[in-house]
Amino acid sequence: MKFSGIFNNKEEIILRDYLALERTRLANERTLLAYSRTSLYMLLGGIAFLQLEGFRRIQWIGYIALALSVILIIIGVFRYFQIRARLSRYYERGEAENGNREKIPADRHGEQRETGVQKDNRSGSQGATEEQDTV
Repeated sequence: MKFSGIFNNKEEIILRDYLALERTRLANERTLLAYSRTSLYMLLGGIAFLQLEGFRRIQWIGYIALALSVILIIIGVFRYFQIRARLSRYYERGEAENGNREKIPADRHGEQRETGVQKDNRSGSQGATEEQDTV
């Protein structure tokens, strides 16, 4: 399923949209961790079935669990990088269309990057912040 035709970024990325993209990025990382956790449990279950003595007739379950473990980790890593690439394209498209760039704080890797993020001033709380700074 291709998302590029469905989700086209035609507007500037405002703070709310940027935060939504960050939540999606974090959800993507959690999903990768869930795939790896499930894969490890399948690996442990497969090894346990293979080590059972006296139950040689059901050792095939252990081999299936080992194979599923490898398949799950491959699917998880593939999906992680696929969604990560989509998100980075969305960021880049927003930056290219937007002439107003703002430095955002360093991410957890210590990299600072420029984005086309603009603050959403719809609430009108900008003036109140400036007053508090001058007092």
